[in-house]
Amino acid sequence: MPAPASPNQPILRVPGVRPLVFLSLLGFAGYALLLPTAPLWAVHGGADEGGAGLVNAVLMLATVLFQTTVPWALRRVGWRTTLVAGVLLLGLPSLALVLTDQLGWILAASAVRGAGFAIVTVCGATAIAELVDAARRGRAIGVYGLAVAAPQVLLTPSAAWIAGSVDFRVVFVAGALPALAVPFAVALGRRLDATPGHAPAAGGRAAPRARTLLALALPSVVLLAVTTPGGALLTFAPQLGHGAVAAMAGLLGLTTAAALSRWLVGGLADRYGPGRFVPPLLVLCAGGLALCAWALTGSGPGAAGLVAGMTLVGVSYGSLQNLTLVTAFAAVPDRDRSLASAVWNIGFDAGTGLGSLVVGFVAAGAGFSVGLLTTAALCVVVAGCAVAGRRRS
Repeated sequence: MPAPASPNQPILRVPGVRPLVFLSLLGFAGYALLLPTAPLWAVHGGADEGGAGLVNAVLMLATVLFQTTVPWALRRVGWRTTLVAGVLLLGLPSLALVLTDQLGWILAASAVRGAGFAIVTVCGATAIAELVDAARRGRAIGVYGLAVAAPQVLLTPSAAWIAGSVDFRVVFVAGALPALAVPFAVALGRRLDATPGHAPAAGGRAAPRARTLLALALPSVVLLAVTTPGGALLTFAPQLGHGAVAAMAGLLGLTTAAALSRWLVGGLADRYGPGRFVPPLLVLCAGGLALCAWALTGSGPGAAGLVAGMTLVGVSYGSLQNLTLVTAFAAVPDRDRSLASAVWNIGFDAGTGLGSLVVGFVAAGAGFSVGLLTTAALCVVVAGCAVAGRRRS
């Protein structure tokens, strides 16, 4: 039986955390590389903005659908088998994109990758809560968030440039990196399968499902509000009209700000609680989106305004990922951690998919400025709901 972690032990020295970090780095490397590149590959094959938006929308739809099954898989077949299946499903379909740029084939590969991404995301968030005590959960989620965000900082801004300047196929081969995480999946799975109370089909009663889902509703809606514009910017940055350099700079600003803020806000959440930070961060996100929309008009600040706006969105995007996950785990009994993780990840990925789909179709008819302003309005509405929710509490 694994010994419990000391409360004073550094997060990275807690048994199981390092395999989780390496698995997350490799898993999200594949995700980050293809997020902006797969839609461009569809455009290369003749798809319009709506078709390009479908690529990541299908990825996220499959992710959301399969995320609902991950808690069941963990109970029935265990952590090790589930994790190994996840990294293989996420990584190997990237190689299939080498074969053709036809939209149907790209959508099929995206659906399979979505199944793998569902496993990696739900298991990753659940594992950090299983491995680290509640008093340090904000900081632990910050460390996990760095592992998730680092590949996006390094790879998402450069993936489209590599595809256009070198070859799309280089990106697709590198997109299979999650498959190399199998040894880390085995090590982490073995650790968690041996943890008392978390083996397959372990006994114990969970809280009533309706009560649990109701407790998770507000953090999920907040997350949905911020990941919708985040997903749109990650998908369409190369198509916003200011050139490859501006797109790369904007994505670098967004992903770097997200990584740092997700890490730094963890300590604040542990000390002061997460709720007070949510409404101002949503308003900040709306302001960044308005700046991006203005930058896309003829009278706006141009590429510099786009980069600045995307960076502001990144601060909210990263911070709210941490804060809503802390809130979700605090809202449910320990037994329901995998359910809380699944619901949180559904909010994250549904928002990313909606951003890709809705902004893509709005842009096809009215332009990207209108699409971004629509998501800014969503952030303002949800900020009002968050304020009302805190007052009722």
